[in-house]
Amino acid sequence: MKPIEIHEIPKELSRDIHSITFPNQGCTSNVGIIHTTEGKFILKRAKGELYRQWLAKEATLLRLLTKTPLPIPRIYRFIEENNRDQSWILMEYIDGNSLGEVLQHSKSDEERHNLIYQFGNILRELHQTPCPEELITSKPWLDDMLEQSQYNLDHYEVDGTQGLLDELTENRPKDYKQTLIHGDYTIDNVLVHEGKIVGIIDWSGGAYGDPRYDAALAIRTQPNAFENDEDKKTFFAGYGETIVDEVEYIYFEQGLYEFFRLMKWNKLCFSAFCVMFGCSALIKNSL
Repeated sequence: MKPIEIHEIPKELSRDIHSITFPNQGCTSNVGIIHTTEGKFILKRAKGELYRQWLAKEATLLRLLTKTPLPIPRIYRFIEENNRDQSWILMEYIDGNSLGEVLQHSKSDEERHNLIYQFGNILRELHQTPCPEELITSKPWLDDMLEQSQYNLDHYEVDGTQGLLDELTENRPKDYKQTLIHGDYTIDNVLVHEGKIVGIIDWSGGAYGDPRYDAALAIRTQPNAFENDEDKKTFFAGYGETIVDEVEYIYFEQGLYEFFRLMKWNKLCFSAFCVMFGCSALIKNSL
């Protein structure tokens, strides 16, 4: 997908841009770093009904979590362009690289273990953060996720099958106390700067839900991350306890996530993940 061009950005968001550069983001190739005299902000765009819904949900989550101590980007503007079937979020720029990228280039086991420990510790903080009342419903999170899984299976290309979904519905894990969750807590959605985790991004899956889901996605095997039991032990040492066993891990990461994994990837393909710029007028007109 071609990169965002300045003329595509809404007028109220496109002032004072000097230049745009585009980092190599694979499928998310329309990520842009926009340079201005006022600094850097992030602009995120989504096109199409489904992806715009996700962006709107992320905007809502970021607003609700603004007053928490969680390291999340502050949101300044959310704009819907219905005539162009696209939406935008303007938010704070957090300087850092994804934990996945940092672990790939880690030079020592000590550095890796420290980062993985932080990864677990910050998830613990997230789960202990009081969930905004607006997110709390009487309907169990897993019921909603299984219904969404069926809808996704019927309407989109997902990795899961009807047989797998039937099995997940029939063999649910034991009930667990619900908390605020991120919903896609992976090493790609955590930012690191100078050896410290400084940001948690991509909140479209945030909810009042099962914290074991976050933990299962966090420890999924990826290159140079969680390829051995030591990484998992370090993660749960940071978390403070082991909250997901092998059966539950398989249920969530190799089961439920199969109905959202490909959609998450497509989501990134159809949206500009980050366009960074600053403008004092934007801040004055912020949310």
